[in-house]
Amino acid sequence: MLLAIDSGNTNIVFTVFDDADTIKGEWRSSSHTDTPDQFNIWLGPLMAEAGLTAADITAAIIASVVPASLPTLKSLCRDFFGCPPLVIGEEGVALGLEVLVDRPQEVGADRLVNAVSAHQLYGGPLIVVDFGTATTFDIIDTDGNYIGGVIAPGVNLSLEALYRAAAQLPLIAIQRTDKVTGKNTIDAMQSGIYWGYVGLIEGLVKRLQDEHGTGLPVIATGGLAGLFLEATDCIKHSDPELTMRGLLAIYRKNS
Repeated sequence: MLLAIDSGNTNIVFTVFDDADTIKGEWRSSSHTDTPDQFNIWLGPLMAEAGLTAADITAAIIASVVPASLPTLKSLCRDFFGCPPLVIGEEGVALGLEVLVDRPQEVGADRLVNAVSAHQLYGGPLIVVDFGTATTFDIIDTDGNYIGGVIAPGVNLSLEALYRAAAQLPLIAIQRTDKVTGKNTIDAMQSGIYWGYVGLIEGLVKRLQDEHGTGLPVIATGGLAGLFLEATDCIKHSDPELTMRGLLAIYRKNS
């Protein structure tokens, strides 16, 4: 079985695939867990609940946008699962695409993995919107190559910044409001964040489509993708498994 690890700025996702490419278990941890032992103590019982043991894992692959987490995750794979992992971005790991930007080394591993997955599943050209710590918009061409994108602050990051910078504003959860006009502070904040992000999504998608082709479909992923899918028809698909399926595809290509 394959252990796929996606290490982001906020969370680390662990997914186990069997030989038929079926997900046998998936778990999410804070990115601030900092030793292999801590990960093993946390992950072992969760795997056991899914009927899995460390001995079931025969291969591993990692995508990380947090360089400091890589040594820990690589040690976890080697020491507890006996699998030296493939690491996105390291020499010899083929992605099957070209990165056609000024500084290819600066593109986040997760964005490249999403590009591989989106092209394999949906073809191209297309736009991938990922609702993570940052909200990213990435363009993949007909051949599956990554040709650039946009980075905006993530929804929860914006909420936290609003709370920290404005003394009289509370920390709130993101949710859709029935009306745009708020009648109290919380409703006004929720409307501003929610409908403001809908406007950001629709505006950036339109501008990207104007540059690269009006018919480009939009694939959304990330934890909040479903929340925004219901508010705009510019998103064609929401795919919460996009990144992990991309790691699986890259592992299959390199194995």
